[in-house]
Amino acid sequence: MLHPLPARPANGLRVLDLCCCAGGAAVGYHSAGFDVVGVDIDPQPNYPFEFVRADAVEYAAANAHRFDLVHASPPCQTHSTLTKGTNKGRTYPDLVAPLRDTLTAAGIPFVLENVQGSPLRRDLTLCGEMFGLGVIRHRYFELHGFTVAAPAHLPHRGRVAGMRHGKWYDGPYFAVYGEGGGKGTVPQWQNAMGIHWTTVRREIAEAIPPAYTAHIAHGFLNTLTEAAA
Repeated sequence: MLHPLPARPANGLRVLDLCCCAGGAAVGYHSAGFDVVGVDIDPQPNYPFEFVRADAVEYAAANAHRFDLVHASPPCQTHSTLTKGTNKGRTYPDLVAPLRDTLTAAGIPFVLENVQGSPLRRDLTLCGEMFGLGVIRHRYFELHGFTVAAPAHLPHRGRVAGMRHGKWYDGPYFAVYGEGGGKGTVPQWQNAMGIHWTTVRREIAEAIPPAYTAHIAHGFLNTLTEAAA
């Protein structure tokens, strides 16, 4: 089921969302009051905000200075343990270093996000349990120009729901990845991730929960408030 994005007061700041996919990161920033522009090399028809189809590094080099904050979620297939086996023999772009260099040169605050195994500096680690979500989904964030404290990392509450060896097991979490069956329905994935503007499994699977970037957005706003005091 699709739901409209909730209304929120705008804060007058703009975020550039690079390698945006369907907008998981974007919706978190939007909920904190930011206007968001997404950039991706592939068409993203379900991206809920202004979208530009372009190379992320090239677009950032030309336009990052026009924004107050940049978020980049470069492709994770090169580093993800979930896809190293299934994608063996395929090559994927590794944009972490090029994006870091480009955004550092732009001289504005930015966030890099990726999975375990990626060459990120781990300034912040977030987990779905921190936000009461139905996914574990650890993600790492490299922060430039500001800091954000992590919520308490609570113990995981149980097993991941799904089909194993022909038997369904209940649990408080879902394994939101891949196209195969036995991992939950689309509505279950939507609720687990807090993503309700797309019903496409691949888009939900590639996203990060908006709660993660909402937390980062509020931390960034707190930094601005403290600097102005």
